[in-house]
Amino acid sequence: MTRFKVTGMCCAEETALLRKSIGERLGYQDRIRFDLLKGEMILDAVLDESELLRVKDGVAKTGMSAELVTPEKSVAKQDEKQHRNPFFFSTLISGIFVAVGILLSQIPFPSSEYLANGAYVVAIFAGFRLVLPRAWVALRSLRPDMNLLMTIAVIGALILNEWLEGGVISFLFALSLLLESWSLGRARNAIAALMESAPQIARRMIGEGEYEEVDPTTVSIGDMLLVRPGERFPVDGRVAAGSGSVNQASVTGESIPVEKRFADPVYAGTVSLDGALEIVATRIAENSTFARIIRMVEDAGSRRSRSEQWVEQFARIYTPAILILATLLLLIPPLFLGGEWGEWFYRGLVVLVIGCPCALVISTPVSIVAGLASAARQGVLIKGGEYLEVPSRIRAIAFDKTGTLTRGEPRISQIVPLNGHDERELLQRAVALEANSTHPLARAIQTHADDLGIRPLKSEGYRRIEGKGSIASFGGKEYRLGSRSFLAEWEQSSPEVEECAENLAGAGASIVAIGSQRHICGLIAITDSLRPETTGVVENLRQLDVRSVMLSGDNRVTAEKIGREAGLEQWYAELLPEGKVQMMEKLVEEYGVVGMVGDGINDAPAMARSSLGIAMGAAGTDVALETADIALMSDDLSRIPWLIKHSRRTLTTIRWNVALALSIKLIFFVATLLGFASLWGAIVADIGATLLVTANALRLLRSE
Repeated sequence: MTRFKVTGMCCAEETALLRKSIGERLGYQDRIRFDLLKGEMILDAVLDESELLRVKDGVAKTGMSAELVTPEKSVAKQDEKQHRNPFFFSTLISGIFVAVGILLSQIPFPSSEYLANGAYVVAIFAGFRLVLPRAWVALRSLRPDMNLLMTIAVIGALILNEWLEGGVISFLFALSLLLESWSLGRARNAIAALMESAPQIARRMIGEGEYEEVDPTTVSIGDMLLVRPGERFPVDGRVAAGSGSVNQASVTGESIPVEKRFADPVYAGTVSLDGALEIVATRIAENSTFARIIRMVEDAGSRRSRSEQWVEQFARIYTPAILILATLLLLIPPLFLGGEWGEWFYRGLVVLVIGCPCALVISTPVSIVAGLASAARQGVLIKGGEYLEVPSRIRAIAFDKTGTLTRGEPRISQIVPLNGHDERELLQRAVALEANSTHPLARAIQTHADDLGIRPLKSEGYRRIEGKGSIASFGGKEYRLGSRSFLAEWEQSSPEVEECAENLAGAGASIVAIGSQRHICGLIAITDSLRPETTGVVENLRQLDVRSVMLSGDNRVTAEKIGREAGLEQWYAELLPEGKVQMMEKLVEEYGVVGMVGDGINDAPAMARSSLGIAMGAAGTDVALETADIALMSDDLSRIPWLIKHSRRTLTTIRWNVALALSIKLIFFVATLLGFASLWGAIVADIGATLLVTANALRLLRSE
């Protein structure tokens, strides 16, 4: 993969131009992507020196410039000069010379008209300095765009001897390009604010009570670091000494500080508020949660939403249609209706100007970028515009139970030894059989054993049966651990065992069974409680006309108890991973667009089959960040209704922007037919539309 920073790329018109110039002509049409968020062009290919020169030359022919992005010139470290707006000086000079021309035209001396026209010519060339190369590429490739439309309009104004209007058009069009570039820059700054939170130094221990300040990139796993109050954690780690509150907003979006004590995880980029903490590094800087968030937010900009794709396809038809319409308006009235050529030529130029798709093409990408940035600040990591729109269409959401609807902090409530075994023996085997599992129920067994000081027995031949349980041998005898459905496969149960299991499950407990080749050794009852926000979230989803469904691998009685307590419409129990996938397929068939909320590990197959995979509590969880389409960085279930509202708000903003841009053009087109419109008025209306849709899109950056 090769990345180029493209100066002057502000909207879909430029990306279409580059796709034509670089993608098709140089043979990269299937391997070229664009990221408006960072102003980058991405080629899914490794280029040699000659190919790099060809790409840069191809970009230069469009009036833009490209610079190879290397790790040393990543977005987080780019020089400030790279963000200077290329349209600023063109617009400034064009505006100055328009003003000079107007001033000269008011001075009564013989050469004033010629001097004023000369000033307008300078204004035209200044304003169109970056436009003309793009217009030429559009003309040569027979793909008209707004640059070509405006160039024709200016040439037409000069043919009609309308020097002032030609200069004003050039200045105002340059101003509109400046506004487009600024609007994306404004949305980009929201992401830049996140990147600026990256820690700059790390204080590494070199001796007892002695520390040295180093670059965070030099920190290794296992290094002991000191973070003082007010400082940012340089890498991910765990607290080794000290305690205090930490502001985790930059990673999880949580506004309330979180108390950190011994062994608690901390994340790079978060801030220690009131305590000096010694931490042991668990990740290097480039693999920290914070670094991965930045990379994913950056990559999100290159994944186009359906709305962006629609607008780009619409613009391909719309722009040539405007050119044809203007031509017909120029020819038909003079040829068939007795109109004057000069008057209808002028009106045709007005149609070209008002038909400029600036406001239309800028409305969607700015809305998408603003929506992604706003979500990131709320601790909701959306991996692209294509995923930002999906929540607005969701009609049902499937939840995993443990750790999603429940707290994910299960505790052993009862141990029932059977067939001559005792509690200690059961725990010794259980903790050995669960030693390699990260499931919340396994952690409950491990925690209970640690609290009692019970160490696992030495096992042999351990193997995990995904979704069912595990098997290992102790002293040459094979033992199994698993769910009640796994227990049923052993065919060693009895009415007494079943009755005991039913009684435990009836109290809302999840049942873990342990057995040998001869009999059931015992049952372990593990209970978990609903998150305090679960019932409110389910009710909020109901108000949004979204059904809530639970897919659980737990026993039927426990699942039913949790489902009723949470207020769910549907729940399904005793599902293996493949069972969850099958149930997800049925839900998609029934509701159309269905989301899946889970931990991103055990639920990965079902999340992949869903319309939208959402990972809960993804901070610090590699698999969750990689598998989900959307990652909720904090363990906050209430972010899901917020996400749906945010997605709908973004989509509504896009629709309003498109409708507003087209409505203004339609009104001005009618005014043109009636003879009430002028060239400068048309471009003022176009700029007004651009400002309105931009301001409307940037409202998405505000907190909801």
